[in-house]
Amino acid sequence: MLNITAKSRLGKHLRQLQYMWQRPKEYGTTIDSTRASQEARQREIMARGLPKRKRIKDVKQILLVASGKGGVGKSTTAVNLATALKIVEPGKSIGLLDADVFGPSVPLMMNIHESPMVNQENLMEPLVNYGVKCMSMGFLIGEASPVVWRGLMVMSALDKLINQVAWGPLDYLIIDTPPGTGDTHLSLVQNLFIAGALLVTTPQKVALEVTRRGANMFKKLDIPVAGIVENMSTVTCPKCMTEISLFGNATLSLAKELGVDILQRIPMLESIAESSDSGKPIVLAAPKSRQAEIYKGLAKDVVTFLSRQEINTE
Repeated sequence: MLNITAKSRLGKHLRQLQYMWQRPKEYGTTIDSTRASQEARQREIMARGLPKRKRIKDVKQILLVASGKGGVGKSTTAVNLATALKIVEPGKSIGLLDADVFGPSVPLMMNIHESPMVNQENLMEPLVNYGVKCMSMGFLIGEASPVVWRGLMVMSALDKLINQVAWGPLDYLIIDTPPGTGDTHLSLVQNLFIAGALLVTTPQKVALEVTRRGANMFKKLDIPVAGIVENMSTVTCPKCMTEISLFGNATLSLAKELGVDILQRIPMLESIAESSDSGKPIVLAAPKSRQAEIYKGLAKDVVTFLSRQEINTE
């Protein structure tokens, strides 16, 4: 008897569900409306706890150079982009911020091994080389000194590198970000007005998977993506000088999926690495080389992108 009663109740519930499925408009509208209301409420609650975005005084536009994965040549790209911007736009003022607190690369790549001075307003003066204003955690610690800090200390250091530096006047501030999609990226996006993000990746599948996650993070945070730089895309045969693709066209598939362009493809060349290690970017060490022209082309692409973005006039 109990079994018959249970089946009867179950059948009643199934008929009710079937009835709902047969009338999707009526029930779907109610469900969608409730869900939208809940999501709006959640966004409102989250917004209360977020810091208000601030503009860096006299800095017109900020571009993040990002990669989800480490070792893809992001810092090399950021350094050559900053110096190339100064070449293609000599009348513009360029800044380069090394936001990788744990593994700063800018001091070596820009050949700067000094400590910044503090001005009368108690702000650090950025160090300048090749016409680019630079700031890095590497300027504040010894070359062999590790940074063994927890998250709050890292965020405090990052705040000092951003807000306690006499950056202005700057037309473009290029920020070299650390790998991943963690605290540093969230802090930058939530605290500053970011004009856009440039994604750097190798064509290897494992790098592209992480780049996709990084791109989706920027999409959720409403940061426009300037495009993709495919680094180490080819090697050149030393005998016949033929370019050989290393990992196929997977980057192109990702670019189409994200709705962005591959701005430049940079080959794997020893000269690029050597120039970075020597502290003179390839755009200056070999200004007439093909690789220098690629970085200059990237700088022009970035200028075009930034011309369509909001400019800080404060």
